Amino acid sequence: MKRPSTCIGLLRGINLGSHNKVAMPALRALAEALGWQAVQTYLQSGNLVFTAAGAPAALEAQLEQAMERQFGLTIPVLVRTAEEWSAHAAGNPFPEAARDTPNYLLLALAKAPLLPGAAAALEARGASGERVAQVGEALWFYFPDGSGRSKLSPALINRLAGSPVTTRNWLTVLRLRELSATGAA
Repeated sequence: MKRPSTCIGLLRGINLGSHNKVAMPALRALAEALGWQAVQTYLQSGNLVFTAAGAPAALEAQLEQAMERQFGLTIPVLVRTAEEWSAHAAGNPFPEAARDTPNYLLLALAKAPLLPGAAAALEARGASGERVAQVGEALWFYFPDGSGRSKLSPALINRLAGSPVTTRNWLTVLRLRELSATGAA
């Protein structure tokens, strides 16, 4: 059996408007019912920090199945170890954006391996100085005017990446790294 490790779980598309509503206490209780330990949530947008044994892909499947059973929702879940998350944060290709406009800098992770050329295809469709870079398995987006009016819609990002993608802004990336390193909420 794999030794327990600290992980970050990202639920895609919950609590956006009136769709896919999941209360964070209910999400924590569900994760604890799976046997996960030290379960914490951050914000209302589906961020979990927890300790569990198992490969990230197996943990993703466990939570997806439990979400379907408990809430009747089909929600893509991505799980990364604390070490992987820290490496993503360290790989930020836009340090000036992180310093100056951290809410406009997004880390994006895909459910499956990225399609070749995804970052270049996305950046070619961006406008107004939007930047896209790939670092390892992560895509990074910098939206100097915010993402609200961008032509890089979630549907387009999913299509060019090759699978569902979920994003977190730079401040959330840092907070999840901190929580996974300290285990403190």
